[in-house]
Amino acid sequence: MNPLNAVFSARKNWVVPYVVFALLFVVLPLLLIVVYAFTDDAGHLTLANFGKFFDHPEAVNTFIYSIGIAIITTLGCVVLGYPAAWILSRSRSSYAQTLILLFILPMWVNVLIRTLATVALFDFCQLPLGEGALIFGMIYNFLPFMIFPIYNTLQKMDRSYIEAAEDLGANVTQVFWKVILPLSMPGVVSGVMMVFMPTVSTFAIAELLTMNNIKLFGTTMQENINNSMWNYGAALSLIMLFLIAATSLFSGDGKDSEKGGGLW
Repeated sequence: MNPLNAVFSARKNWVVPYVVFALLFVVLPLLLIVVYAFTDDAGHLTLANFGKFFDHPEAVNTFIYSIGIAIITTLGCVVLGYPAAWILSRSRSSYAQTLILLFILPMWVNVLIRTLATVALFDFCQLPLGEGALIFGMIYNFLPFMIFPIYNTLQKMDRSYIEAAEDLGANVTQVFWKVILPLSMPGVVSGVMMVFMPTVSTFAIAELLTMNNIKLFGTTMQENINNSMWNYGAALSLIMLFLIAATSLFSGDGKDSEKGGGLW
């Protein structure tokens, strides 16, 4: 057998390109962040980069403020996204497919173009750019990432659970709170992760929608890296990674969420 054919005939060999890609563009950058975060300009090991962050109240306040904006954005996406996903999952007509397409269409446009369109909309309506515009733009940009996980979970839900609850005498409200909501929580958790993590680290949306008057933690990282302060910027990035890792722990492995739900 041709050696080349022998290589490609084994299924396990097809994973090699993905492993190489992950090593070069995922593992290696993470290692570089760790190395830069724990070293100074001379390459000596130090914790001064993290101490610098905690010694600057402005950086800490920006970090806390960014978390607050991310929480508000996530809650807004849940409040708006869950009813939309619920309505779409219950509709079986072509009208629902049209609505789904309308939710998908903005995602085909670059996030910066969508944000610039939001700036133009606020200018047209003569509304001031600031914190309100920032939250509006965040929710607008990340709302589809909340809708689709919830929609997929609701659409795949076994309707026999709902029928069983109704047969046992549960009304519409009880069916929702005791059956539908618990069974849809895996989708809600996935949506929260997909919205919270990019929101807490973004910077371009804040710069455009606040005329650079409101600084988020992502902006702080970007400014330090652009100013060639690689070590301090890497330390800030590592702090952000720790936050994202801590947030992901709340989602668990999904097994408990799949087993949960039901009438109790």
